[in-house]
Amino acid sequence: MYRNTYAEINVGNLQHNVKEILNKYPEYQYYFGVVKGNAYGHSDKVVKYLVESGINYLAVASLEEGISIRKDGVTTPILCLEPIDIDYLDICIENNITITVHDLYYYKQLMQKNVEKQLKVHIKIDSGLCRLGFTDKNEVKEVVDGLRTKPNVVLEGIFTHFATDGIYDISWDNQYAKFIELTSEIDLSQIPIVHLGRSQTLLNHDKIPFANGIRLGIILYGYNTTPKPLPKGFLNTLRKWKRAYYHKKHHISPTTTDIDIDLKPAFSLYSEVMQVKKIKKGSFVGYGRIYEAPEDMMVAIIPIGYADGFSRKNKGRDIVINGKRYPLIGDINMGMVIAKVDESVKEKDRVTLIGEKILMTEAAKYMQTSVYEGSCMINDWVPRVLVKDGKFLEIDERK
Repeated sequence: MYRNTYAEINVGNLQHNVKEILNKYPEYQYYFGVVKGNAYGHSDKVVKYLVESGINYLAVASLEEGISIRKDGVTTPILCLEPIDIDYLDICIENNITITVHDLYYYKQLMQKNVEKQLKVHIKIDSGLCRLGFTDKNEVKEVVDGLRTKPNVVLEGIFTHFATDGIYDISWDNQYAKFIELTSEIDLSQIPIVHLGRSQTLLNHDKIPFANGIRLGIILYGYNTTPKPLPKGFLNTLRKWKRAYYHKKHHISPTTTDIDIDLKPAFSLYSEVMQVKKIKKGSFVGYGRIYEAPEDMMVAIIPIGYADGFSRKNKGRDIVINGKRYPLIGDINMGMVIAKVDESVKEKDRVTLIGEKILMTEAAKYMQTSVYEGSCMINDWVPRVLVKDGKFLEIDERK
């Protein structure tokens, strides 16, 4: 790590989150740790620590992600949520990667393939998200019946994915009903793993009676994205009445937003001051001359930029140096940013871009995005330094 710009990943917080979830929601048999996107930007090296804490199935988006996890010595089952080219089934078998069957064409390709060793399969149902999955109950029955006759193919699971948390809309209920309809020609009890829900399903809904698996994504990384209750006030009182009427009119299933769960974010982003200098009133800072110094002032140059995934949408927001907040000024450069500081700031001082006093939730809100995207934005070549209880564990430094 030649440039002192890095993401610090608090493994202790991740393990705390897993244990908190399992203690509060012990009714599932399969707890899928969704670790796609390099574990939501945290580094797939955290996977073994998640497994240590109770995650007993993993979910990725690509075969490459699954293989990367296997190279780190993790033996826990891995489901690839997106279809893998039929030509690579031998690699899936070799690495114990469970595949997703998402349409009839893919199914027919699989049935024509000679599968020499055990291959586990999950079927994807499109219940209304309009992405991957089956939308015809007769096709679902055909695939379930056919896979059970295929030598060495194990029909292990079936799943869908909800588009919303279903707190203020009917979409969740509609998707639930659609899943029931699309699986009405098969016996779900004969499929070992049924998983419909994600983090917000876990937090906001009663357990789906026939589901024995739950996919844990953003909740693992310390974020509860449940909408906050509306504050007091006349207009918000009207909004509450409107929502209550909507719930009653559409018979929306009960949900809860009053969640008592202790989650701890694990992602922090640090850099250091590369140079401090004094500039004169009227000086223009950075590209495009978009910031003119209103007075003589001190500025600090910090080595991180949009090439690192530190978006230009961060322009103007605060960072933290020595426990004090300072604003970024000028544009975000490819590899540098500039902050307005004071004379207490020195070269080599550590800069907190995301972390204590400047949480990911604040940064994501400033950028008008979600914590999902915020946690994935920082590029993989920014090293991930894994720590626990203040002690260094390991580093993910991709070349």
